Amino acid sequence: MKVWALLVCIAITSLVAKAQQFDLPDIQENYQTMIGETLRIPIKITNHSDKPVFYIIRKAQTDLGESQKGYFCLDKNCLETTFTEFSKRVEPGETLQKLAFVLETGLIAGQHTLKFQVYPKGNNAEMKEYQVNIQVQERIEKPVLFHSKDITIQDVYPNPVQDYAFIEYRLHNENAKAKLIIHNILGKPMDEFELPTSETRVKLQTEEYTAGIYFYTLYLDGNGIITRKLIIRK
Repeated sequence: MKVWALLVCIAITSLVAKAQQFDLPDIQENYQTMIGETLRIPIKITNHSDKPVFYIIRKAQTDLGESQKGYFCLDKNCLETTFTEFSKRVEPGETLQKLAFVLETGLIAGQHTLKFQVYPKGNNAEMKEYQVNIQVQERIEKPVLFHSKDITIQDVYPNPVQDYAFIEYRLHNENAKAKLIIHNILGKPMDEFELPTSETRVKLQTEEYTAGIYFYTLYLDGNGIITRKLIIRK
């Protein structure tokens, strides 16, 4: 009797292990963005097997508009929009990290759906499928935070922020040194961003911040010019 019980346990363990040969960690099903933006949707694959596996990532369904484009990118190397699937070898125990589906949101607001299928090459039976919902919103006119002969900078958006926010600016004087410093309510600096003339926008990543009230200050040639509140929600 004990032998049979042991065999059953071994069989169940084997089936569970086989069913978990790979998974798709950190799936985010809903995104919000604005028209004219480029949205990166990460696609991670963890290989739990004891051998290298080629995985197929297929774009199974999209309802994109005429002004929108979607394509696969591995880090900075991107395929043409005509490619509907991507293949990548993943080593045992490795998690594929740099693959993303990139969406250029176009000129029209609306709700869109993408559906992906992932499976080991030659083994459709292990296919995993998931859906991503994307809300493309109208771009909101952002108020000018500060303007001078050296710089024009707009207020942060969105605010309150959950994951990330943007600050747009234009440096008129290439000799001016501009930067933003984020600090907490006690005045402790949390992050610092240079504002080079070659760029026009700063992305504030806030995933590692706790929820609460923060402040950001514009510095011009070492002098604090203006400070505004930043609210982070989780």
